[in-house]
Amino acid sequence: MDILVWLIPLALFLGGLGLLGFLWAMRSGQYEDLDGAAARILFDDDDVRKDRR
Repeated sequence: MDILVWLIPLALFLGGLGLLGFLWAMRSGQYEDLDGAAARILFDDDDVRKDRR
């Protein structure tokens, strides 16, 4: 039972860290353009090929 004295606060602390990380990601715009990365693969990047020559 003594281990619960350590595990419960540790679990609450790690949950709080996860919540803070999620809130930071929301405020910094990580979830703004969810479809952009999926559609970006469909575009032809001819400009990149010209720069390599």
